[in-house]
Amino acid sequence: MSETLAVYGGSFDPPHLAHFLVASWVASSLDVHRIVLVPTATHALGKHESASFAHRVAMCRLVADRIAGAEVSEIEAALPSPSRTLNLLEALALAHPTAMLRLVVGADIARETARWHRWDRVATLAPPIWAGRIGYDKPTPDCIDFPDVSSTMIRERLASGASVLGLLTDDVRSYIAAHGLYAKASG
Repeated sequence: MSETLAVYGGSFDPPHLAHFLVASWVASSLDVHRIVLVPTATHALGKHESASFAHRVAMCRLVADRIAGAEVSEIEAALPSPSRTLNLLEALALAHPTAMLRLVVGADIARETARWHRWDRVATLAPPIWAGRIGYDKPTPDCIDFPDVSSTMIRERLASGASVLGLLTDDVRSYIAAHGLYAKASG
């Protein structure tokens, strides 16, 4: 294998401070060459994204620009709908045949792997890098806990006009304001 590629997929609706911290941790302290943030195009587990795919990609690029070795992939747009992690990993394996893939997975979804399409194959193709989350059981003893920040909570705060200072990077917060994302619909 020529390189290790960490794959960090998610709705990123919006990408928040915990996403940034996890990506920074993976890129700077683990044995990976690059980390790729991959926004889902259409979520397989029933989540409905509030911001368009294009907006979520743009916000992820703002996050990735702050992290050495980080990039964003739009590959999900070319894959069958709904998004399946296995399809993503198989496509990335074809695109990067000499790379070892690792999948970045949050502890908050560790209990949901039974709902994933062929989790056993996913874990074999890209052994997980588990990112802990305060308030959730650690899937492995060496998990590092990150703040319990959720995109849902941020969208709710934005819709109600509450502050999100400290929950998003400044540039993502500015992007959201400039594009009127997540604001409560008037009328």
